[in-house]
Amino acid sequence: MATRLVQINMKARDDSPLGGFWAQALGWEVSSEGPGVTNLEPEGFVYPDPVAVCIDLVVSQEPRTVKNRVHVDLATTSAAHQAQVVARLKDLGATPADVGQGDVPWTVMADPEGNEFCVLDPRPLYRDTGPIAAVVVDCADPRAMARFWSEATDWTVHEVTDQIARLRSAKGVGPYLEFVRTPDVKSGWNRVHLDVRPYPGDDPEAEAARLRSLGATPIDLGQDVPWRVLADPEGNEFCLLTPS
Repeated sequence: MATRLVQINMKARDDSPLGGFWAQALGWEVSSEGPGVTNLEPEGFVYPDPVAVCIDLVVSQEPRTVKNRVHVDLATTSAAHQAQVVARLKDLGATPADVGQGDVPWTVMADPEGNEFCVLDPRPLYRDTGPIAAVVVDCADPRAMARFWSEATDWTVHEVTDQIARLRSAKGVGPYLEFVRTPDVKSGWNRVHLDVRPYPGDDPEAEAARLRSLGATPIDLGQDVPWRVLADPEGNEFCLLTPS
């Protein structure tokens, strides 16, 4: 058994305008599965497919108080393209952000609700990922996170050091999942988190038990929902959705 990383769940004060920003930023389509939820995926996309990690924006009244531990890096193809993307995103409502990055070749920005993201300098590694080069997670131990997430999902480890771990779908398509060492300590709920989904026919109870055996811990939200909320070994919440 295994799960698949299928989407990012991003909390929002107002999902519709924030969804509009990200749809234009990525060139993706907008839909909604219900009030307070905006879904983003590429045009013509057949869910789920590792060629893309989709984005769900979900209304939450909890205020954003700290830097997100999960963010996306956007790919560019040249220095000129990077400058064009940054300018276009500013026109859409993004703003420059300072997270202590110093003098780096990538540009750190924040969306209209303050969620950080990066517009990367052109890198051959990301030439075929689509608009999202990587989903990036802050962590204390990239090696331990690589072990857990490579066993939790069907994603393959491409690189692991003391500073970064890089995974990608076993099919070799779509964005990377990267765990980057940071001194920041997790505090509070992650307003941006990962959603994983078992394969059709898999038993969700058995899959939840397997994830717990790997080091995940269950989280009780006191809600009657069809999915299960767990946390990885560093306490990052993620949702185990129903098989599909």
